[in-house]
Amino acid sequence: MLPLVLVHGGGFDHRCWDLLLPHLDTPTLAVDLPGRGRHPAPPDSVTFAACATSVAGDVDEAGFDEIVLVGHSLAGCSMPATIGLLGNRVRHAVFVGATVPEDGTSSLDTLPAEIQAMARAALEDSAPGILDSSIAKAIFGNDLDDEQFAWCIERLVPEAPRLTIDPVDLAPLRQAFSRTWVRTLDDAIIDKDKQLRFAANVGDCAVVDIDAAHMAMISQPEALARILNGIAATA
Repeated sequence: MLPLVLVHGGGFDHRCWDLLLPHLDTPTLAVDLPGRGRHPAPPDSVTFAACATSVAGDVDEAGFDEIVLVGHSLAGCSMPATIGLLGNRVRHAVFVGATVPEDGTSSLDTLPAEIQAMARAALEDSAPGILDSSIAKAIFGNDLDDEQFAWCIERLVPEAPRLTIDPVDLAPLRQAFSRTWVRTLDDAIIDKDKQLRFAANVGDCAVVDIDAAHMAMISQPEALARILNGIAATA
C-alpha cells in the first residue's frame, strides 16, 4: 500500500485528522501547512508555493518516494502547486469536500457576491482570527454531535489570508496521475452539486459519495478510512 499524506483545510492544522488515523492501514503523514502547528510563519507570508515547499519537505523527511495525496476543503487550492512540485511522486490525489476554483480564480471568488464582499472587508479590517463558534457550527457542525463539535472547535486555528484570496493555477493538474473526489453529501459549506463543478476543474475524477457533512474525518472516520485504504491499496 502506498503511504497517505493528509493535508488539512482552512482554519485547521494536522490535528483535525486525529480521529481518522487509527482506522488507516498504511503509513500516514498528517502535515501542517505553514503558519500553524509544526510550521509557524507570519500568516501574510503563506502562499500556495510555500505550502507546496512545506508539504514536499515533510514528505522527504518521512522518506516517502510515492504517495497518495489527500486534501480536505481549502487544501484543494494548494494541492495543484504541491502536485506540481512533487511531480510523479503523487500517484493518486484525493479531494475530500474540497474547493478547487476555476483556473486563475480564488476560493473567495467561488462564494456568492454578498458573502464575498463581507469576507473581503473582514480580511482588510482585521488580523486573521479563529472562526467564530456559531459560524463554525453552521458550516462544519451540521452532522456533529455536541462532543464531536467541541472536539472540532478545539482544533480551530487562524487561517493564512492569501490561501483564500490568491488565484489558483491549475496547470499542474494536467500531468498524469489518478484522482478521486470524495463528495460529502450533507456538506453545508460546499453543496454536493458545487462539488461536482469543482471536481470537473480537477479533471477526470472518480467521484465517491460519503454520507457526511464537511468534517467527514470527524463524523465518519471509519467510512472515510475505508475509501482511503482502498485507494492506497490499488494506487
